[in-house]
Amino acid sequence: MRTGPVNEAALLRRVSQGDRAAFDELYRCTSAWLLVRLRRRCSDDELVAEVLQDTYLSVWRAAGSFSGQEETSAGWLWSIASRRLVDAYRRRYREAEVVISSEEPVATAPAAEEVVLAGQVSGEMERALLALPPELRQVLKAMVLDGLTARETSVLLGVAEGTVKTRARRARAVLREALS
Repeated sequence: MRTGPVNEAALLRRVSQGDRAAFDELYRCTSAWLLVRLRRRCSDDELVAEVLQDTYLSVWRAAGSFSGQEETSAGWLWSIASRRLVDAYRRRYREAEVVISSEEPVATAPAAEEVVLAGQVSGEMERALLALPPELRQVLKAMVLDGLTARETSVLLGVAEGTVKTRARRARAVLREALS
């Protein structure tokens, strides 16, 4: 967990100038809580370690892009880590995937929860999302926000793929009922 009143935004500004000591301090102050968050989303310790390493490599390279005005340093770090986790899942899935069909995908309109979770949330929808049980909300976040498939979500959450599909279906039904 994070300890002490360390100004992570100031550390990030120093990291953006190539300050290795600031990077080491930033890692020391943030890696433990970031590791905990990643482990909550993924049960594969090897993958979590890879994602953590990729995250801090990205932080070193992109520290100058942290504005510090609209976002917290923790939020910025988590956004990088969560994108790296999604990328790792997609990479793993592509490596294991067998091409079944060469059909072109059919364009479809986004589902209601995709629009909502993408950031176009009304007050009523936000209340409906917050009212969802945590296990349903987790599935929606993984599948909608992170863009994971049911199989990737099952690996991420450590539950059976059928359970993921059931929870996604139930979450959609609960949202539909709450908004009707």
